[in-house]
Amino acid sequence: MFLPTTPDELNLLGWKSLDVILVTGDTYIDSPYIGVSVIGKVLVDAGYRVGIIAQPDMESDADIGRLGEPSLFWGITAGCMDSMVSNYTATKRKRNRDDLTAGGHNTRRPDMAVIRYANLVRRYFKNTRPLVIGGIEASLRRISHYHYWNNTIRRSILFDAKADILVYGMGEKTVLEIAAKLKSGENFTDIRGICYAASEKRPDYLELPAHSAVEKDPEQFSRMFKLFYANSDPLSARGICQKQDTRYLIQNPPQVNPSPEELDYIHELDYEGAVHPFYQSQGEVRALDTVRFSILSHRGCYGQCHFCSIAIHQGQTVISRSEASILREAEKLTRRSDFKGIIQNVGGPTANMYGFECKRNQRKGVCSDKRCLTPDVCQTLQVDHSRQIHLLRQLRQLPNVRKVFVSSGIRHDLILDDTTHGPAYLAEIIEHHISGQLKLAPEHSEADVLRLMGKPGIDRFIAFKELFEKTSKRLGKKQFLSCYFMAAYPGCREAHMQQLQTFIRKKLGFRPQQVQVFTPTPASPATLMYYTSKSYENGTPIFVEKDNHQKNRQKAVVLEDKPGGSKAGR
Repeated sequence: MFLPTTPDELNLLGWKSLDVILVTGDTYIDSPYIGVSVIGKVLVDAGYRVGIIAQPDMESDADIGRLGEPSLFWGITAGCMDSMVSNYTATKRKRNRDDLTAGGHNTRRPDMAVIRYANLVRRYFKNTRPLVIGGIEASLRRISHYHYWNNTIRRSILFDAKADILVYGMGEKTVLEIAAKLKSGENFTDIRGICYAASEKRPDYLELPAHSAVEKDPEQFSRMFKLFYANSDPLSARGICQKQDTRYLIQNPPQVNPSPEELDYIHELDYEGAVHPFYQSQGEVRALDTVRFSILSHRGCYGQCHFCSIAIHQGQTVISRSEASILREAEKLTRRSDFKGIIQNVGGPTANMYGFECKRNQRKGVCSDKRCLTPDVCQTLQVDHSRQIHLLRQLRQLPNVRKVFVSSGIRHDLILDDTTHGPAYLAEIIEHHISGQLKLAPEHSEADVLRLMGKPGIDRFIAFKELFEKTSKRLGKKQFLSCYFMAAYPGCREAHMQQLQTFIRKKLGFRPQQVQVFTPTPASPATLMYYTSKSYENGTPIFVEKDNHQKNRQKAVVLEDKPGGSKAGR
């Protein structure tokens, strides 16, 4: 069922009031791809009455007040993305389109949505039930952080939102514990995966440099961030605290990772796979097109790319669903009246990490002295594509399934590293699971930039390209690579982009599908490098392009037809 959004829907369910009201910056899509929907369905399945208010009007109580006041807590999220990333481009221009808003016009989500929604609740509900904030915006802004949009260091969003609890990471277990504690009147401060404010620091927790120090001193900010980043794994992290004003931010250790069985349960709840009718009437929601018939196979990523926030939000350990659960979800999709025989995607943050296990990660947590995939794939990580091959073959055999796509990006270095099953996996993908092109994100060609990104060397990409072309030819398929690159990354000069353009022209022979300008988002090592102009690994000074015109120039260099020639798209 859909979560109720109006009083009439409450009446139809026989509910006179709600335990929890969720407020989100996105249109309400009931899907396992949408965090607020997952949280709502987990709570409902546990017996709580939950309603949802999507993109409330900020000038009145018409929306925020229509479901009344919850008996346990308000849950507030900006949506699937940080609201500043949703609302602005990398060069700070306002976005006109929003795929997560009905009708597609970017007019419904306020900047810093978590803070604005929290203020909206308190404006119309004085001394109300606890405000619990979560989602990607709250999670990545939970400590003092660099705010790119006005080039300042902001304090924890918990304090600016005046919230009672901040849930960080993937919050299913955490929210259930919060609901149970609040219902029974117990103290919630021992729950893993939360932050809260306290008058005193905890002596058993690691203390970060205070906000007053980090907002003035980049060296202190860097020290703070590295301590924070190093304590993000559930098995090895200490609790941390940080003085924000006269009070302390207390961050409990991360919530434990779900088991495969728990992940199966989450994804097999009763999702409608559609936009709620109340919001569907307002226009098309384009984001639904990419998730309507897609299946998430796993959570987490071993990549630890420096520009990515997955490691700090979903975790650096991959948790894979069972094949049986994925097949049940796929079979359920085939019974829908609007299913046309196409499963749009089977994957996760990186499609071909499904089924990979690192026994050390599972026993002791993420290594502090080495990375999983760079400079080389760690030998402790069991890179084995055989389970993915078996899963894809099973999906292809389901009745009424004509095509199963793998649309998520893949790590080409993992295919090369798996000498036993990697070539067979690539052949499966080429023959059955792409339609003309395979998505890759080499990001750049130059070694010094790739090193700062935490990405493998370009020689690995060249080797993969050769294997891809050889395999495509053997199978009689005309398939192509679709490559994504990044401009204006910390450490990248225009000369690097000229070298990338030469590499693309000579080695690839085609224009890249997408070149994006780097966006400094909270809680990534790359953002620390952008702010401090220093390498994350060793603190050496690096060049950082901060002029928006020059950022666009770096992008334009790669899109030129030839050196000195006209730019693509003119």
